[in-house]
Amino acid sequence: MNPLLDFSGLPRFSEFKSDYVTPAIDQLLADARAAVARAEAADTPAEWDAFVAPLDDANEKLGRAWGQVSHLHSVMDSPELREVYNANLPKITVFYAELGQNEALFAKFKALKASPGFAALSAPRKKIIENELRDFRLGGAELPADKKARFMQVQEELAQLSAKFEENLLDATNEFALFIDDAAQLAGVPDDVQAMMKAAAEADGKTGWKITLHMPSYLPVMQYADNRALREQVYRAYVTRASEFGKPALDNTPLIAGILKLRREAAGLLGFQSYAEVSLAAKMADKPAEVLNFLDELGARARPYAEKDYAELKAFARDELGLADLQAWDTTYVSEKLSVARYSFSDQEVKQYFPEPRVLTGLFKLIETLYGLHVREDSAPVWHPDVKFYTLTDHAGQRVGQFYLDLYARASKRGGAWMDDVITRRKTADGIQTPVAYLNCNFSGPVGERPALFTHDEVITLFHEAGHGLHHLLTQIEELGVSGINGVEWDAVELPSQFMENFCWEWDVLKHMTAHVDTGAPLPRALFDKMLAAKNFQSGLQTLRQIEFASFDMHLHDDFDPSGSRTAQDLIDDIRKKVAVIIPPAYNRFPNNFSHIFAGGYAAGYYSYKWAEVLSADAYALFEDEAEGYGGVLNPEVGHRFWSEILAQGGARPALESFKAFRGREPTIDALLRHNGMA
Repeated sequence: MNPLLDFSGLPRFSEFKSDYVTPAIDQLLADARAAVARAEAADTPAEWDAFVAPLDDANEKLGRAWGQVSHLHSVMDSPELREVYNANLPKITVFYAELGQNEALFAKFKALKASPGFAALSAPRKKIIENELRDFRLGGAELPADKKARFMQVQEELAQLSAKFEENLLDATNEFALFIDDAAQLAGVPDDVQAMMKAAAEADGKTGWKITLHMPSYLPVMQYADNRALREQVYRAYVTRASEFGKPALDNTPLIAGILKLRREAAGLLGFQSYAEVSLAAKMADKPAEVLNFLDELGARARPYAEKDYAELKAFARDELGLADLQAWDTTYVSEKLSVARYSFSDQEVKQYFPEPRVLTGLFKLIETLYGLHVREDSAPVWHPDVKFYTLTDHAGQRVGQFYLDLYARASKRGGAWMDDVITRRKTADGIQTPVAYLNCNFSGPVGERPALFTHDEVITLFHEAGHGLHHLLTQIEELGVSGINGVEWDAVELPSQFMENFCWEWDVLKHMTAHVDTGAPLPRALFDKMLAAKNFQSGLQTLRQIEFASFDMHLHDDFDPSGSRTAQDLIDDIRKKVAVIIPPAYNRFPNNFSHIFAGGYAAGYYSYKWAEVLSADAYALFEDEAEGYGGVLNPEVGHRFWSEILAQGGARPALESFKAFRGREPTIDALLRHNGMA
């Protein structure tokens, strides 16, 4: 039996073959189209059980199977898988585009909304119907036939261009390899990183050390390598990936122009002024101007701090390191040296206290303390030997959810960190279907007998993705369309993930998740206090950097003309002049590797990281407010309130309503500024 057609339990990854994809997708598409035909038939009543539930069943199967293929395309890319993925992507895209334009289904949903039965539906079902009506309008269901056909063509082309953008970036990243034969060239680079580089060279049958552009290799070079020429060489390779400076076949420049033109055309067909307006139709923010004003206000508050950060950096580089002309390939290195000089510790020193087993123990203990849930390692078929699998149970031993953990970088895996859903909670004829999630990171793996060691930033990243995972796993909603992260406004979806990051700065959490890799000693309190003092080191610069990216994204999709004489690169250059205090070299091609907005669903939505940070900081402030009376922030009572009002609700009600139910008021920017040392 084709494992992609088995929905009785977890995916059968160990049996997966690329040959299974096309027959499975073809069958599931045929089944889904048959369900659509039954739902839109004149004799099918406009009632939930008659047409919404059967559609959910068919679409869920298709989504689960294609989700496995997309996931493997992201984490175990191969020429065979890439070929079948790209062959089937247009079929999937066309099906969903057709679904979004189906006038008969649109009419059924309108009839259901207008029927006497609507009032009797549960709140989640009402929300799904409201969302469906909005999405039909955004999907072109109200367009005349000629425009409808063109709109569908645009969606198909966009899907292909986005997939190609991501593939070019992965290939361009893998294209670069720098082999070093002289150990002196790597002075300053930590021993464990050098050991990883040596192992990478050996795997290629070479002597010496191999440097790549994957984060576990790239970042330590930028942060620690004393060799300035090496830093410049690696920096230039990294910031020119998938651009005109490399292989023409991997240049994302024409894809950027093509994607922007198609998005603008799609917006015009729907009657919107810009693609940003289309994007915001399903978000908390109403208009592009509202987002840009928010970014400008935050930027104005952050700028004095960023200017002070940069002045300190330049002075330190000049006076202590003899670098009179601070360049882009120096800033990470000088920042590390300044941080060590000011706070008397380094990331490398801290990293020795965060071996993977202890970090996971600490994360799971936090989940247990806040929510009364237990995490235990479990077994399941996986796609790579490094992947672990866990089950989450309640105090009665009942399964709440499960998740896969894929922590390490490899050449076949796209960069970054992300959560994705495998199975979503819903009520079926057999009872409650428990949710399952993927949590993916790109950390350095174990070297020899030593476990993987994480920097504190990597611990924060892990907690961030765990927050997304808990949002998916702890939902109490039983309707597919608004269960877990489904139906949650995109600019609120980062709230639970950024909320979790706060606990990485709490002594009561960290003391349970540290043990020196050699001695087993816990993180010394004095070292933690130094880390805390350094928490907001360069927070002004970091805030402006995020505002630069978010402003670029919003302007790109709002008032930028992709058919004009100016390029996306021209736009980011202009925005940097207004927003940034550190201007990178002219050859920097950041847009060419900004996969968040060109391939990752964040188009006209990158601002949501900052928007959700306001929500998450304000939500966490309630734990801080209650800490004194309780004896710390790990308050299960507030934890259960966060679960019941935010995590449990999924997309069943507007995110602002969930926030106000938890916090008792509208969000304010004050906690974010305070947490970032900018109050």
